Amino acid sequence: MSEVIEQEFNRWAQGKTAKDARVAIYERIRDIPYAVIPELNDAARYVEILRLGKGSCTPKHMLLGDIYQRLGLLVLYAIYPFRWDEFEIDYPPKLRKLAKAMPVSFHLALKVDIEGKLVLVDATVDRALEGLGLPVNKEWDGTSDTLLPIKPVGEEQLYHPLEARNMGRVVDESSLTFYRELNSWLEEVRKVHGSP
Repeated sequence: MSEVIEQEFNRWAQGKTAKDARVAIYERIRDIPYAVIPELNDAARYVEILRLGKGSCTPKHMLLGDIYQRLGLLVLYAIYPFRWDEFEIDYPPKLRKLAKAMPVSFHLALKVDIEGKLVLVDATVDRALEGLGLPVNKEWDGTSDTLLPIKPVGEEQLYHPLEARNMGRVVDESSLTFYRELNSWLEEVRKVHGSP
């Protein structure tokens, strides 16, 4: 796992200033297509996102956090509770019904120490989903807070990378049904809107 990450780190950061490397790595991970694959939400399996070429907030940010630590940055994992039915997007009727039945879920992002300031860095939503009205952080300057794609319904929780194994969540069958429908719908959205 470490070798694969090291290869990507070298490929994405080589020959760049610290800020340019930070932004380039962020953009690469942001543009991995968003899809919820629960088995990748694991501190031991998140790197599989590179092989599959898709993943959700958890593997994206675990990968981003790992690579940022290789840049010498202090990284904290930030967890925010949210509700799937509170997105201001036009879900298809079946998906809207499933979203309403979903329990409170948890979104993972990063807080990164950049130039002495703890900066919110969120690479969740790929640019191909911009047509849904989700906040896509298209042009991050490498030093300012990015936007969260969710509206938190509770307090932020911060975890040190060594605590990553404590962040796992149990996924029930109804959630798996929702994720399958969501992933299928997002694939259709990408076909209609195309990739940037």
